[in-house]
Amino acid sequence: MAAEPKPEILAAFQAAKGFMPVVEGLALHAAATDAATLGLPLLEVGTYCGRSTILLADAARAAGVSALTVDHHRGSEEQQPGWEYHDPTVVDPEVGRMDTLPTFRRTLHAAGLEDHVVALVGRSPQVAAVWGGNLGFVFIDGGHTDEHANGDYEGWAPHVAEGGLLVIHDVFPDPAHGGQAPYRVYLRALESGAFTEVSVTDSLRVLRRTGTGI
Repeated sequence: MAAEPKPEILAAFQAAKGFMPVVEGLALHAAATDAATLGLPLLEVGTYCGRSTILLADAARAAGVSALTVDHHRGSEEQQPGWEYHDPTVVDPEVGRMDTLPTFRRTLHAAGLEDHVVALVGRSPQVAAVWGGNLGFVFIDGGHTDEHANGDYEGWAPHVAEGGLLVIHDVFPDPAHGGQAPYRVYLRALESGAFTEVSVTDSLRVLRRTGTGI
């Protein structure tokens, strides 16, 4: 069983702005620690303010690999003004648009993890199109529309190395509990024959790359 993050890392995670519950965070850290043994980079799609990045970076630091995080930092659909998850404190007053990048950088600084994270600032499909290497771990937690969730899957899942992990957040089989796009991507991954489910922790699904059928 993977070691849990040290108290100071867990405290930094809990203090960071974001939405992931602790129980899912612990499962994410365990999966990242597992995948890091492959010696390949760990990547997440959907940085927001860096709450989950702390856990990936801690696992990456322990294994001597890189943690990569992809986001345009303008916020997803549900974070825009007038929507449920909008936070006016991360709006750039000069341009009038969301900008979570400064908060993300402060999050990493407070956690002492700046040297262990590569921030890729851009839209996920564009970054994926120029990425050429294998990854030991891909965490999909970006936009929750079908367009964005499928784009993240199509762009990044093929880069998961054999034995590596694909982790999908906000998977809700019951529509009453949340949006369905991540759930449909989760089903798509299983139906591809390339991934086998490893664990379920609330809305977090961990799948291992065991085939080539993406």
